[in-house]
Amino acid sequence: MKASRLLGPLLAVALLAGAGLLTYQSLGQRDKAPAISYVLLDGSKFDSAQWQGKVMLVNFWATSCTTCVAEMPEIVATHEKFKSRGFDTLAVAMSYDPPAYVANFAASRKLPFGVAIDNTGAIAQKFGDIQLTPTTLLINKRGEIVKRYVGTPDFAALHGLVEKLLAEAG
Repeated sequence: MKASRLLGPLLAVALLAGAGLLTYQSLGQRDKAPAISYVLLDGSKFDSAQWQGKVMLVNFWATSCTTCVAEMPEIVATHEKFKSRGFDTLAVAMSYDPPAYVANFAASRKLPFGVAIDNTGAIAQKFGDIQLTPTTLLINKRGEIVKRYVGTPDFAALHGLVEKLLAEAG
């Protein structure tokens, strides 16, 4: 009987704690994007410090992922729509993707953004051990991860969020 009397107050505390956590996260507490270095297919070297002041879309994908291949034209369209306003895109091919397949895909589709091959899996690991493709992250001008999409994003909603992030001060 005593246990049942405690259950109500404990449940209330748990609910309030949960609500507090949600409020805390909604007040803008965001994870920082990890510091990474990467090499693009053309051999040029970059690191995430160069993203400062830009809105970045980082897309983890694979040529063997039919959903990734199907969404790539929308990723290209998103890049083309916003690139002149401080937006950039990085497509990160998963470690298991054969480099020749990635290079052929990027060349045949004329991908207009940087493509890196995560041959060691280190980039996926630093972004939270990404395993599923496609996984797309949207990063604001301050280097904070604003949104993580697993699967194909709702591109209309994504574009609205990009507009909002581009309007923010860096």
